[in-house]
Amino acid sequence: MTATTAESRVLVINSGSSSLKFRLLSPTDGTVDATGIVERIGLDMGAARISAGEQESTFAGPVPDHVEAMRIVEQLFGEVGLSLTDDRITAVGHRVVQGGARFGGPTLVTDDVRQDVYDLGRLAPLHNYAAVEGIDGARKLLPDVPHVVVFDTAFFTALPDSAATYALAKDFAQQYEVRRYGAHGTSHRYVSETVAEHLAAQGKDVSDLRQIVLHLGNGASASAIRGGRPLDTSMGLTPLEGLVMGTRTGDIDPSVYVHLHRQAGLSADEIDTILNKRSGMQGLCGMSDFRDITAAVDAGDKTAELALEVYVHRLRKYIGSYSFVLGGVDTITFTAGIGENVWQVREQALAGLEGFGIELDLEKNRERSKELRVISTPESAVTVLVVPTDEEFAIAQQAAEVAASL
Repeated sequence: MTATTAESRVLVINSGSSSLKFRLLSPTDGTVDATGIVERIGLDMGAARISAGEQESTFAGPVPDHVEAMRIVEQLFGEVGLSLTDDRITAVGHRVVQGGARFGGPTLVTDDVRQDVYDLGRLAPLHNYAAVEGIDGARKLLPDVPHVVVFDTAFFTALPDSAATYALAKDFAQQYEVRRYGAHGTSHRYVSETVAEHLAAQGKDVSDLRQIVLHLGNGASASAIRGGRPLDTSMGLTPLEGLVMGTRTGDIDPSVYVHLHRQAGLSADEIDTILNKRSGMQGLCGMSDFRDITAAVDAGDKTAELALEVYVHRLRKYIGSYSFVLGGVDTITFTAGIGENVWQVREQALAGLEGFGIELDLEKNRERSKELRVISTPESAVTVLVVPTDEEFAIAQQAAEVAASL
């Protein structure tokens, strides 16, 4: 059995097609020893950096693949006085976007699991293939440490069939594995459990707690959770469905694909790029950073105003529909970069809902904090919270649990 103690550490890796983010942290309290990124993997000139307390180091040079990226990570660790061969490192946790219907929880990496993750790249080609490259690089560098995959989709494998099933011709759906997989599941699980723990500590019964969690970052998703079990989520087969996002459309008439192909002569790949990378807030107002958007709104920019209205309108539709899915709502929680930091979005999303038992404390809503906080009034029937998400900590916790069971 792999020992897990207060001194244990987990190396968390998030591999992209041209980047590899990493963090070394405690799975017990989230203490971060080091964090960094390797960028421009596979290009002529790569770059990397690490921060460890007051120590920092950088790298510039070719990074041909993820195996070399991990070697550079090892080098950077040494330059800030740390080591990847430290006995305290009891597990490596790998973030993987798509786990399909098979993986409902964190899983020890074996050769078979590694192949399954690769095969699931057919559902998430931009993410899973890169994750496998990161897994390969890390396993080569750290062959004697348990490696664990933690899937963004895992939490939502528990969705009811009525929520996971599309009204698509059944034979096509089965043959091509078309269903709602969701995303950001690690965050939704972490945040919803944190809310339940917070309320339970106040003596409240959370056994049937009805939660709406709004993960609002550059990618955004909503979930409906009752008694710890997900009942619905906004992202679908891919992360394109659902809320308006930084560069993604969110919900859109599927025939837009056909329309753009027929009328504009665009290929499937070109349309996919438009909907995923040139739309959302960026497409509406030329900006995806909400600091720029809110500043433009304050300056009277009508285009930015409309973009924000579209964003909030979609958000309110999901809050309303999920309230019915849950049979009522006890908590609404905002998390991730926008959810945690942009008070205007929170205020506008919940404005005028006092008749539904949602009463925001406008002053508390505008306060800035990195801690869990309640921003509804004491009289509000629905508790509204802001909870900072920490997906790396959640991955570390789950990886440590798997490692400790060996």
